[in-house]
Amino acid sequence: MINKTFPISMPGSLPGARLTVYIQEHYDEIRIDRRPLVLVCPGGAYAYTSPREGEVLAMQFLAMGCHAAVLQYSCAPARYPAALLEEAYAMTLIRQHAEEWYVDPEGVIVLGCSAGGHLAASLGTLWQEDFLAGAFDLGPEDRRILRPDGLILCYPVITGGKYAHRGSFENLLGPEEGAEERCEDAASLLSGLSLENRVTKDTPPAFIWHTFTDNAVPVENSLLFVSALHGAGVPTEFHMYPVGGHGLSLASRLTAHRDGSALQAECTSWILLVHTWIESRYVKDGC
Repeated sequence: MINKTFPISMPGSLPGARLTVYIQEHYDEIRIDRRPLVLVCPGGAYAYTSPREGEVLAMQFLAMGCHAAVLQYSCAPARYPAALLEEAYAMTLIRQHAEEWYVDPEGVIVLGCSAGGHLAASLGTLWQEDFLAGAFDLGPEDRRILRPDGLILCYPVITGGKYAHRGSFENLLGPEEGAEERCEDAASLLSGLSLENRVTKDTPPAFIWHTFTDNAVPVENSLLFVSALHGAGVPTEFHMYPVGGHGLSLASRLTAHRDGSALQAECTSWILLVHTWIESRYVKDGC
């Protein structure tokens, strides 16, 4: 296995921002030539990146036959768009090494949990933005390297409206009085980062799951995004589980808190369902 860590330094980055890759070795005697890669963005309300939603998820995708990577992105006091620039940098790095690492160039999928789901969906909806292209000196025909080929969103933060997780947006954007320094008012920023408003036909296919009883990030976040995806004709698979709190990760003992919370047997099937989704959409010739 190729296991390497790449420090990331973009405008606004904090020390510790990094991409860790887990690349399965290529062997001539194994039929598989190129594998999908799942880039994992842990959650944590843009305050930190949760270890329960990082490497442990990457290991699941390795077991499925994918490559994996984990992005430790800058959180508060870093502000938007630092984390998004870091995610875009990670995408360019993966694309640049795709041939060397035997990554399927049409199978780079971004997974995000909670606020990491907002970050993943941000790249999925904003990849054509001029400021991202400018950061990497990309012409109009080159911007597509920033576009994920798929999105896996686990109980994602999506909206800044009625059903917003306010803490995530406060950590992402800073206090309202800081909006003038960013040359935009707070309401405009919040609307622009309410990602149900940013979906187009060019948004990648998505697999999304949430719980009906999530008491931190209401399920309406996913419902709004699914509705927008459906309206734009973007292929989407959505699972709403009837019970379960927020931040479940695998919902099994592998990611349970020390106090025994975040165990929810009803939700453990999501990792099996997403395996089927990856196999059906991104694995060629049954390999």
